[in-house]
Amino acid sequence: MAKDNSVNLPGGFGGLTRFSEEYESKFNLKPTHVIVFIILIVMFRVFLGVIY
Repeated sequence: MAKDNSVNLPGGFGGLTRFSEEYESKFNLKPTHVIVFIILIVMFRVFLGVIY
């Protein structure tokens, strides 16, 4: 049996829609990068509150 790495979801009016689990983007961000970026934004906002 061939290995199939896609998800099949029923379509609204015609057949199945296939979504590949592999998604390629120019920007590959890990969840840790997003969390660090959010923490930096919050720290910057607090810093601005102290100054102004």
